[in-house]
Amino acid sequence: MRRSLVAVAAAAVCATAFVAATSPNAQAATTSRIPAHVFAPYFEAYNGDSLSGLSSQSGDRFLTLAFVQTPSRGSCTVYFNGDTSMPIASGTFGSDISAIRASGGDVIPSFGGYAADNGGTEIADSCTDVDSIAAQFEKVVTTYDVTRLDLDIEDNSLTNTAGIDRRNKAIKKVEDWAAANGRLVEFSYTLPTTTTGLADSGLAVLRNAVSNGARVDIVNMMTFDYYDGASHNMATDTQTSANGLVNQLKSLYPSKSTAQLWQMVGITEMIGIDDYGAAETFTLANATTVTNWAKTQGIRSLSFWALQRDNGGCPGGGAADNCSGVSQSTWQFSKTMQSFTSGSPTTPPTTPPTTSPTTTPPTTTPTTPPTTAPGTTTWAPYTAYTVGQIVTYNGKRYQCRQSHTSLPGWEPPNVLALWLPL
Repeated sequence: MRRSLVAVAAAAVCATAFVAATSPNAQAATTSRIPAHVFAPYFEAYNGDSLSGLSSQSGDRFLTLAFVQTPSRGSCTVYFNGDTSMPIASGTFGSDISAIRASGGDVIPSFGGYAADNGGTEIADSCTDVDSIAAQFEKVVTTYDVTRLDLDIEDNSLTNTAGIDRRNKAIKKVEDWAAANGRLVEFSYTLPTTTTGLADSGLAVLRNAVSNGARVDIVNMMTFDYYDGASHNMATDTQTSANGLVNQLKSLYPSKSTAQLWQMVGITEMIGIDDYGAAETFTLANATTVTNWAKTQGIRSLSFWALQRDNGGCPGGGAADNCSGVSQSTWQFSKTMQSFTSGSPTTPPTTPPTTSPTTTPPTTTPTTPPTTAPGTTTWAPYTAYTVGQIVTYNGKRYQCRQSHTSLPGWEPPNVLALWLPL
């Protein structure tokens, strides 16, 4: 998020061995672990709190883990909070993730964040080798068997054009690797916003993604910290900002329908008083309004910063890491927004990989096409397709190579590991 938070862990995490049955990477998921519409507030991973404990107490089954970054500029290895005592390994949050999954939830690791973006320790700013960046994304995916990564890009990372290009090239490599190995990996870009849509710096990140062929599944707007000197109704501004984003996305993704563009939208609020001050206060009433609106619009994700702030421990105060600054009961924002989560997870394209992560490109298209299935339909997202089924897309015919349920961004020409052009 935009807050200038120092990534320091309150206590080192013990490196505990886990048996294969409970390790989060014991077996690759056969379905996406994230529902079609998910409420997943951010968890401040740097202060020593229990991930599974707070998930259980709050009732928030899905959480976004903030943040993954390098320990210093120039490094190509990521850790939680850039803390070398918190490596990407089952000993770091492994048992917590297993407990959350046992309760029907999951986690979304988030790379970057304000401190990393400001200090040059966001992975693509820090590391100049695209293959190494992709390998770090893949390591997080395979270590925790997650199906979505969040990339929080703000401050200096928004103007580092070389880092932007490296990051998107790495995303493309990971998506090709995932398609070739039967994995589903979604990418969410978390970006600062204005009350009318993304600033041009955020749009530039998406333009570069398009130019690199990197699929962006969700554009997650940080609808707070406007710093424009005005008083705000934060719920109204969320809606105008999201409408502005959809209009901006139309020019970037002209083949998508308006409904598909709304399915690319994510919203992250900062509950209570944000960094600017009381003029930008996201109230409990705002939370109700935004949640109901988000359901109606069919956006993909809803979140807030941050779980540890969801209490009334400092009413009338300013922005803080551990309280909202408004009068509320503990977990009241969570309870208000949890009803947004709905829909079934999505089935990834093939069987899980058995090898360690690499950045190899997808396998070569077979020369002999599968047996043609009778009938042809128009490709659509959120639809189950079986091997041999034929669809049309933009006037061209494709045959399904691997059974799967489609997602926005998985249009046949974009995922040739799934579709054979005819």
